[in-house]
Amino acid sequence: MGVMSKPAVGALRFVAVTQDDPLAAPLIDELAVEYADRYGGARDKVHAWLRGYPSAEFEAPGGGLLIGLLDGQPVTGGAFRRFDVTTAELKRIWTDSRHRRRGHARALVARLEDEIAARGYSQIYLTTGDRQPEAEALYLSMGYTRLAEPLPAEGEVYPIAFTKALPLDL
Repeated sequence: MGVMSKPAVGALRFVAVTQDDPLAAPLIDELAVEYADRYGGARDKVHAWLRGYPSAEFEAPGGGLLIGLLDGQPVTGGAFRRFDVTTAELKRIWTDSRHRRRGHARALVARLEDEIAARGYSQIYLTTGDRQPEAEALYLSMGYTRLAEPLPAEGEVYPIAFTKALPLDL
């Protein structure tokens, strides 16, 4: 009886967490390594910068952070926060380097899109760096439109920006 309620072995299961949850630690830790390697800089400084966002920005009602677990281990994750009254901004999209090219990031972004729509946003915005061609390919393949330049924003702005309108429920 209880067997049916457990997720199948190898099935990706998403959980909502806060930025300070231990399940989010691998996301922050590996992103720090990856960003430092791709863009230069000391890993500890990149790590501190990643942790510099106020946790509340990634919490309900305006934001959220999801971690994808595979057999109980975090393998993918990402967040969103309010960009403006109708737009959510994707942040920190990550898949563990040992689990890439298996569709986890696509499943994550789709799940984030569902959560963003459920929160009443009608559009998603994101920026990414110019040394992340995998990210660019993912967003284009999921129906995002590349913008000529990023939208004006406070704080970090990366050179490559995308937007996507969410379908309106009728």
